Amino acid sequence: MMSFVAHALVPAGVLFPASLVQSATFSVLAALVAINTVMYGALAVAKMLPKVYPSNWVSGRSRRSQSRSIHPDTADDGPTSGR
Repeated sequence: MMSFVAHALVPAGVLFPASLVQSATFSVLAALVAINTVMYGALAVAKMLPKVYPSNWVSGRSRRSQSRSIHPDTADDGPTSGR
């Protein structure tokens, strides 16, 4: 019953009159909705991608040439003490 009433009030699926759809205000709102949709989609795709670290792309200018560790570097990777 309700769908019959809706079909009788809204002929052929037209919700707004043509004068409203062709107005400048409606065009601006449609553009804002389109931009919002594209941005939301881009953010959703960016969230799925792995995290990018720009420091990996830059050469090691901020890296030290010598280790400042309290443990000295050794040529072999074995223990240096006699334990």
